[in-house]
Amino acid sequence: MIAVEEQADYVKIAVIDQGRGISKDKLPLLFEAYYQVRESGMNNHGLGLGLYISAEIIRKHNGKIGVESEMGNGSTFWFTIPKR
Repeated sequence: MIAVEEQADYVKIAVIDQGRGISKDKLPLLFEAYYQVRESGMNNHGLGLGLYISAEIIRKHNGKIGVESEMGNGSTFWFTIPKR
């Protein structure tokens, strides 16, 4: 699901899934270059650059990016960008 929240100074966009979730200890690492979550039963494809590049672009536009997740309850990836 995609959610959009408009505030006076910014827009927040969130992508919400119902997946397995990501453990709390791995959340701070998700936006680092080349980092990939390695869990049993998961096929990892790619280089681990997607979230890093996304974060860099959003920060260059004076935005913020983050993730909230709970094991067994899915994840919410979000970013904000200021209105101009």
